[in-house]
Amino acid sequence: MATKKVLDVGQCDLDNSLISDMLTTNFDVVVDRVKTRDQAFDAVKNTAYDLVLINRLLDIDRSEGADVLADIKNDESTARTKVMIVSNFEDAQRTAVAAGAEAGFGKSALNVPATIDLLNQYLR
Repeated sequence: MATKKVLDVGQCDLDNSLISDMLTTNFDVVVDRVKTRDQAFDAVKNTAYDLVLINRLLDIDRSEGADVLADIKNDESTARTKVMIVSNFEDAQRTAVAAGAEAGFGKSALNVPATIDLLNQYLR
């Protein structure tokens, strides 16, 4: 089985560590990390990620993760990239799915079996 690639966008240090630990414990993945909208778009343009996880609000400047999602989904070369918003808020999840994201998960559900099952679709 080939190692999958995940991009983690806009998480604080602690959340990035928790997400990365959960992913590497449960899947054969490499997790890259970026902090800004521009870094995220550049990374997705230059690397084939199996999944991009975007924080609802980017930690570095509190900008909207939905803007990163829009950048990815509105560019023909990256539009097919699988993206999830990381948020505990159901309205943020609904808005993200309506904008082309996959159904995501919240930080409070990182180690819940349903989250692992959800991610299994993209990372097995």
